[in-house]
Amino acid sequence: MLKNITLSAEEELIRKARERAQRERSTLNAEFRKWLQRYSHDIKTTDYHALMEKLNYAKPGRSFTRDEMNER
Repeated sequence: MLKNITLSAEEELIRKARERAQRERSTLNAEFRKWLQRYSHDIKTTDYHALMEKLNYAKPGRSFTRDEMNER
C-alpha cells in the first residue's frame, strides 16, 4: 500500500530533480521510492556494495588455480 508524505525543498532543487527524472523517463516520485528503498536497506549491505564499487578497479589479470586461492 502506498502512503502519501509531504516533503519540503528549495523550488530550484525540485525543478532540477524533476528535469533529470524526465530526461531519465521517470518521475520524481518513482526516483524517491527507489532512493527510499536503498536508504532503508541494512547499513552493512550498503557498506559492502560501496566497498565493492571502490575496489572495482582491481583486476587480477588472470584466473587463479584452486591451490593458489586456498594458499595461506
